[in-house]
Amino acid sequence: MGATYKIHPIVVGTKIFDKGMMTYQHDYGKTYTIPIYSWLIEGGDKNILVDTGLMGVIQSEDREKAIGGRIYTFEEGLEKWNLKPEDIDIVIHTHLHNDHCENDFKCVNARFYAHELEFDSCYNPHPLDFRYMADFVQELDEQGLMEHLSEDREILPGIRMVHMPAHTRGGMSVFIETDMGTAAISGFCTILENFFPPVQIRAMEMEVIPPGTHVNTYQAYDMVKRLKREADLPLPLHEPMFANVDTIPDDLPESYHEILKGTD
Repeated sequence: MGATYKIHPIVVGTKIFDKGMMTYQHDYGKTYTIPIYSWLIEGGDKNILVDTGLMGVIQSEDREKAIGGRIYTFEEGLEKWNLKPEDIDIVIHTHLHNDHCENDFKCVNARFYAHELEFDSCYNPHPLDFRYMADFVQELDEQGLMEHLSEDREILPGIRMVHMPAHTRGGMSVFIETDMGTAAISGFCTILENFFPPVQIRAMEMEVIPPGTHVNTYQAYDMVKRLKREADLPLPLHEPMFANVDTIPDDLPESYHEILKGTD
């Protein structure tokens, strides 16, 4: 058996907005709070993060209640696992929107990985995509610390970055081998409902819901289907259920497994 890992989802920020930002053509007009995660991957001799989250974190009782878990600063979240930002060896980026990379500069000993199209978008953003802020990556990139990937890449045995341009042109999902099968952190901004839609959506013969912000709607739909098909444990990038989970797969709630069973 190859290398296997454990994943610790750390909430390092939140956003409050219309739910339709997650679920295309569904539940518009509903206020929704999403957690923003930095995912710590445990296993082997490297300290690895998937995304680094927000720098300016709002820690409030209302927001913690909305997501069902504690909100940390970047330093607090790492300290929970006896780490400091300078202990991080590798940072894998799903994409380079600001809420996924604002703490990069604190990881002074890390190597960073993102798709080359993310750098193009970051330095030359389209007016519709205002979430790129080059200040958070440019200095590290100029120092040669950012790897510009042009194709899928196995970062370490059991950890693969796969190009899935659903939410952004260079979005990459991260497939991670665990002792309960392959987990996949989606490279596109979704919740579990995108992968396992309510009955009224399925009744319209739609198997999944594309992310509410996307590059191409049809392509995004197919990417959600693909990740759902290829992963034993799909991990949507902003699913609130994981805000109260210390370790994946060990602590995944029964409700998560019931959702998966319901699609067999």
